[in-house]
Amino acid sequence: MKVILLSISMLALSLNINAQEATKKIEPEKVEAKKTETKDTQTEKAITFKNEIIERTEVKYDSQELFIFEFKNTGKTPILIQNVQTSCGCTNAAKPEEPIQPGKKGEIAVKYDTKRVGQFTKTITVTTNVQTEPIILTIKGTVLPQEVKTEEAPKN
Repeated sequence: MKVILLSISMLALSLNINAQEATKKIEPEKVEAKKTETKDTQTEKAITFKNEIIERTEVKYDSQELFIFEFKNTGKTPILIQNVQTSCGCTNAAKPEEPIQPGKKGEIAVKYDTKRVGQFTKTITVTTNVQTEPIILTIKGTVLPQEVKTEEAPKN
């Protein structure tokens, strides 16, 4: 009886080891296919921004300055800017409504509330139809204090 149980145990252990070896042989091929797929996707960049960070050291209080992010469609299909999300309510962004054709340029205009004195750093998240990962744009700067107008006393 002990011999039969021992034989069955050895057979089960043997089958288990063979099953694991078969799995190990298949998985490296899958991993290699994923690596190749990722490499091809990364080398082909369909949208290229002139700058992804715009910094202004001195922004006048209550100015209407815009931060313009220029980009070019360097891919082979039209680019549709699906969404532009700002990091807070103090920042607004305008995106192109029409698709940007291959080889053409477009822009995203960002406006910061310049009634907030001091340094700021805000991000804008852009999603498109050609990239799975969102693109993060950044504006930085310092809003100067409001200029106080002094009236000269009349000369007597």
